[in-house]
Amino acid sequence: MFQDALEEGRQEGRQEGRQEEARALVLRQLNRKVGQLSEDLQGQVDQLSLDILEALGEALIDFSNLADLQAWLDQQSKV
Repeated sequence: MFQDALEEGRQEGRQEGRQEEARALVLRQLNRKVGQLSEDLQGQVDQLSLDILEALGEALIDFSNLADLQAWLDQQSKV
């Protein structure tokens, strides 16, 4: 029982670590690609799940400005 709880805790920790790493990477990439994000946009990115962060990491390759990011985030909220 203790081992199961311990393993579950480790898995949750790894998942949270992966999400933090993905968030940090995507935010750095966005800052380079489209410029400094507003607090509002950064807050929206901070709320994304790991799967959506990974999708954003791929989509941002095609972004040319902050409006592209906002449109992408708006589209995700409709899904």
